[in-house]
Order: sequence, then structure tokens, then C-alpha cells
Amino acid sequence: MQSEYLQRLELARQVARSSGALALDYFEKRDELTISNKGLQDRVTKADQEVERHIFRKITEVFPNDGFLGEEMASGEPVNLVDEGTWVVDPIDGTDCFIYGIPCWCISIAWMQRGEVKIGAIYDPLHDEMYSAALGHGAELNGKQLQISDATELSDGITGMGYSTRVAPIASIEPLQRLLEAGGMFNRCGSGALSLAWVAAGRFIGYYEPHINSWDCLAGIVLVREAGGWVNDFLAENGLIQGNPIIAAAPGLVEKIQMVSGYKFSQS
Repeated sequence: MQSEYLQRLELARQVARSSGALALDYFEKRDELTISNKGLQDRVTKADQEVERHIFRKITEVFPNDGFLGEEMASGEPVNLVDEGTWVVDPIDGTDCFIYGIPCWCISIAWMQRGEVKIGAIYDPLHDEMYSAALGHGAELNGKQLQISDATELSDGITGMGYSTRVAPIASIEPLQRLLEAGGMFNRCGSGALSLAWVAAGRFIGYYEPHINSWDCLAGIVLVREAGGWVNDFLAENGLIQGNPIIAAAPGLVEKIQMVSGYKFSQS
């Protein structure tokens, strides 16, 4: 692996971990946080903003010429996309869980180059779990290689199911019905990034969300692919800025998870 590429992977891990410590401090004092609404079921806290500032500062100290896209853009900087390298960050994915004390939130940091996601780090500070991956070099959890599930039936495990207010409720209800009718089980943890990490770790056999933003899923996408799983082409049709559906699956369940989602994609 090229030295600068390796440096970015290590930086992603380091910054995710230090950001997790900062977020955890806020989590333990969450009753004192002021909560603002950005939109329907879209909340932000001082913790989100401060953690994103921390990530922005730590990354730009090392790679000042890289682009940066964060959910909150709390740094005050305009969105800056650089073809040779852009960081895509969610400082706290699972803000509602964070606010209500539910242990399903994480820090998500991805790095992409020339339209391809190449590095991802997802850190769950409550369980001290660091998921990381680099394109062509596998995925790991706390230094141990990840392996996707070998499931071949929807009844073989749990499928993660997401929900978004950016699409009609039926876009979540119908897939859930198809999954249950096929004998599957489901879980909604409240964090798309963490759900994708769980697919990579073999905890989920697949994941579907009718609409998700890039900062919530890019790190998870490289994790799933490097663990041996399949993910749809999320970045198609300006997915980086506008978001898209996300479908991730163990290799033996690609067609069945697609059936659940209602979408049909090439497996290439």
C-alpha cells in the first residue's frame, strides 16, 4: 500500500478514536445538551458540531489540500470536493440514539478519490470497536480480519432495515413486509453506518435503507465490499450530494436482499 494511502488509513482510525472520546464525554452529559431541529426527525446537538470541528481540524492539519464534506459542516468552511481526495464525515451517526441514551451511534469517516471510496473507519466508542478498511486490503475490527456472513437464506440471520423521512413511508413498509413474508428477521439500530459495519462483521446478513446520505454510508460501503459483501453503486446519479438508496448483502443473498428492497441491480 502506498505510504500516503496508509497514512490516510491510520489517520482515519486515529481521528475516529479521538472523536469518539470527545463524543463519549458529551454522551455522558447528554442531559445538558441543547438540541436543535434541522428538519423532520433530523436533530443536531453541540456534540455533533464540536466533534465535526475536531475531525476537520485534525484532518486538515495533515492533509490541508484534501476536500471535506461533513454532515454538519460545523467548521464554517464551504463544501470543498477535491477529485484527488475528499473526506466524507458523519461526526455522530445515530444522533437520536445519542440523545436518548441508546447505545447505537458511531463516528464515520471515509476518504474517496476520483469518484471511488477507498478508505473507511467507523468507531463505536461505547463498545470500543474500531471498524476499518482500505480498498484492496480487506476490512478489520480492532485488528482482526472481518468476514461477511455465509448465509444463503433470509431466515439464516438478521437483516438491518433503515427508515428515512425523505421518502414516503411505504418505501420502508413494503420491503419490511416482503422480508417478513420470506421468513426473515429485522433490526433497526438507528445508525446506517453502524448497520453496514455489522454487515461487514457478519452480524447482519444484509441492510436496506430507502434513502441515506453519503456521510452516513461511505465508510460502511468500503467495509462491506472489503469483507466480501455486495453493495449497490451508491454514488451513481450524484449520490454523494443527493443521497440514494443503500442495499448491502452477503454474497449468497444479493438477489434476495434486492427482492426485499424492490430494486434490481447488476451484481458486477
